[in-house]
Order: sequence, then C-alpha cells, then structure tokens
Amino acid sequence: MSTALITGGSAGLGRALGLALAEQRWRLVVDARSHGRLEQAADEMRLLTDVVAIPGDVSDPEHQAALAAEVESGGGLDLLVNNASELGPSPLRPLADLTDADLRGILATNVEAPHALVRQLLPFLVRARGVVLSLSSDAAVEHYPGWGGYAASKAALDHLTLTLAAENPEITAYAIDPGDMRTEMHQRAFPGEDISDRPYPETVVPELMQLLRSRPASGRYRAADLSAGSRPVEPAGASR
Repeated sequence: MSTALITGGSAGLGRALGLALAEQRWRLVVDARSHGRLEQAADEMRLLTDVVAIPGDVSDPEHQAALAAEVESGGGLDLLVNNASELGPSPLRPLADLTDADLRGILATNVEAPHALVRQLLPFLVRARGVVLSLSSDAAVEHYPGWGGYAASKAALDHLTLTLAAENPEITAYAIDPGDMRTEMHQRAFPGEDISDRPYPETVVPELMQLLRSRPASGRYRAADLSAGSRPVEPAGASR
C-alpha cells in the first residue's frame, strides 16, 4: 500500500486530493491546525482507507517531528504533498505595509515547514523513489499588488522543490499551480467579494491524479495544462 502525507488536509485541495487518494486505497497521514475539521475530513477518508490524522501547526518543529515519526512507524513514504499555506493578513496589503512578523509567518508555513519536512522525510522518499508535490501559485511568477509576501513564499517554494529534484534524481518533484479555486483562503484574499465564479478544488484533482500516474519529468506545471500533456512551465523572466 502506498503512503501519502498531506499537509493542510482538512479542507480545500488538500481534503479533495486526500479523498481521491483514499479511493485508490493509499494510506494517508494528514494534518491541519483545526482538530475538529481535520477529524471530520479524516473520517470521510477512513470510509475508504487507513488514515492517521495529526492535528497541529506545520510550522511547529514538534509537530513536524510527530509527522516524521508517524511516517517511520508506518514503514515509509511514497508521496509528500506540501499543501498547507499561509496567505498573510487579510485584506491583502502592499509590501510597504507588510510587517516583519507578517512576512515571517508566511515564510514559516509556506517555505520553512516544507523544507523541514523534506529534510526529515527525504530518506523515506528516496527509498520509495517517491514524489514531492508542492502547491504553488501563478503569483510565484507574476506580480500582483498586495500579494507580495505570499508570492515570494511560493516562488521560494518552487525553487526549493525543483532544486530538491536536481539534487536527488531518485525522486520526482513537482511545483503545481492549481489555478484560482473557490477556497477559504482565496475568499480571505477577496473579503466581501463573490468568488463563486472560481472552480471548486475537486475540479483540479483529476489533473493531479493523472500527474501522479504518468510521472512526467520533475518541473513546474499548471494544472490547467496537465490534461494536454504539457511540458514543465518555464518561470517568467527565466531567459533574462
């Protein structure tokens, strides 16, 4: 049985991907900050497969150690999904108004935590010739007013993920831009606005599952392009 660790697995794309993997009988380790919501999501997945839910903040070193200990006790890891994300203050604000503490909070969840998990879990991934899937954003390669802190964190996560692949050819690593989705975090980015035109996270899952089945080369991909069998996306400005 293959095993996946999904951070931020209680809602949004993390929950949707977890349910899809559960249908394929993957063993799942999921985390989230909200104990109640995590258990609710895990109970749905448990109808289909073996699930271990570990509540906590992914930026907390003790929580990271607990996740790694569960992976070790379970016998290994085939897929690490770096899905948990921190948007920063809502409403979004210009970089000049983003405090040091605001930026540290974003980076702690979106960059430092994935790096820490990879460091601890890399031996298991190498042994399984596994996959690291990091959820990115178009903001990582574009420049949107108000999104600077979040965007910088996702650009850094892209680089960490793809450098990891370059350094460890035994594994495959993907930075995935899922596109705009109707999630709580996206709503926080647009407080008071109607975001019902955005697709639900479940609509992205088939492309992610196809990615995991086909295992193309490590790289940065847009979910919208995956069904067409696209090559990795070249970051904006890479030729300059």
